[in-house]
Amino acid sequence: MTRPPLQAVLFDMDGTLVDTERLWWEAVHQVASHLGRPLTDADRPEVLGRPVEYTAAWLGRITAEPAARLADRLHQEFTDRVRTGIEPRPGAIALLDALAREGVPTALVTASPRTVTDDVLTVLGADRFRVCVTADDTARTKPAPDPYLAACRALDVDPARCVAVEDTPTGVSSAEAAGCTVLAVPSLAPIDPAPGRTVVRSLEEVTPERLRSLVRQPRLRVMSWNLWYGGTKVDDHRAKQLKVILDTEADVVALQETAGTSAAELADALGWHHHQAGENLGIVSRHPITARLGDPDVGFYGAAGARIRVDATHEVDVWTAHLHYTPYGPYEAAFDGLGPTELIAHEAVRLEQMREALRRIAESADAATPVVLTGDFNCPSHLDRPDVAWPVTRAAEEAGLRDSYREAHPDPDRAPGHTWSPVHTWNEDDRARREPQDRIDYVLHNGLGLEVVDSRTVVTGTPRDWPDVAGNDWPSDHAAVLTTFALRI
Repeated sequence: MTRPPLQAVLFDMDGTLVDTERLWWEAVHQVASHLGRPLTDADRPEVLGRPVEYTAAWLGRITAEPAARLADRLHQEFTDRVRTGIEPRPGAIALLDALAREGVPTALVTASPRTVTDDVLTVLGADRFRVCVTADDTARTKPAPDPYLAACRALDVDPARCVAVEDTPTGVSSAEAAGCTVLAVPSLAPIDPAPGRTVVRSLEEVTPERLRSLVRQPRLRVMSWNLWYGGTKVDDHRAKQLKVILDTEADVVALQETAGTSAAELADALGWHHHQAGENLGIVSRHPITARLGDPDVGFYGAAGARIRVDATHEVDVWTAHLHYTPYGPYEAAFDGLGPTELIAHEAVRLEQMREALRRIAESADAATPVVLTGDFNCPSHLDRPDVAWPVTRAAEEAGLRDSYREAHPDPDRAPGHTWSPVHTWNEDDRARREPQDRIDYVLHNGLGLEVVDSRTVVTGTPRDWPDVAGNDWPSDHAAVLTTFALRI
């Protein structure tokens, strides 16, 4: 069953739906002034969006009054104002009713206690909310994520598919920490726009359709990277590898030439999950790995996979493959003058390795499983060199896998996407020969729930040519391939 992109809208109460943030500020100002310490603008972070207990403790520290007594006074001052002066914010009731007509669940998520919330609900209408979470309902309240997470659990929705509507920086922090998209409608304190956060002046500007537009499809950035003997040809290689992963903001890195320990060491340093398969293949992921796929004792060449749980809705099978490096078709074409028939015939070992990888992928995935196959195939693509029907990439295509880089860059003349090699411009065995430059590293996918947003090759710095590579910022002899997928709902 397909779930809607916008699963729920979670509303803060004070200052967002009703004009109580002003009343709360007035209540605190009244109590503080009686203690000889009137409020200033600098005090807003300690007051706005905060529960009574927090502000009472803060005010107690600067006035030497007992916090419990202050909490009682603040609660009474605020309650008196709520009962006589509360009004819905402009556009609030119209938006709630519009969401109800369209069947979008709503929740009230407030740092106010239940007694105050019940008074406000007499104005808003308690029946407008399926769930109500107050300061009394969680161990921690805003800015901790607990209230929003509690509301999502009660509604059985994914926070990433919800929009939280807030009016204070404290509330925004709570909602964002829970993983919600935020629509901010500032009341007394300014709020700046940010990734995943939209700021409007009034709820009168907001419609259900606009809220839907804020919930983006989740994205997954997958990088294929041959580490080149684990990176050991370059000084300080592990730190440089970590920098590349962090700078690219990759979510999953599928590795070849791990030298046995790279996947575990990178994952430990990042605080990520990992799967090490044999001595050569590995996968590191910021998202949990729920299954390890393929032969865990795979040899130096072959393929291994991991099932990645991106969120509560999406799992993706990501595979890494390393195919045999010899005979190498670009050398045979450039140096030996072999024609298409011989070149194709010499792909037999790699073709069998690809077929074995495709067989294992098919065994692990069902008909609806999104699959990504990455790797160093050590062969060109038939999409780049149409004069030769390179059989390895054709076999993957015939199995239903698409080349993400060529989807993003259809013209190989304009975007060759070479991955071999940023450190070999001259042939290692014959320095008089130019090294053939080719695209031999790939990120393929089966298109099930996956949409290519972007794909590019990655090389950092300006690597020096072999053998003077120890000081390179780029710790590999291959360029990496990084593809960003949108995961369809």
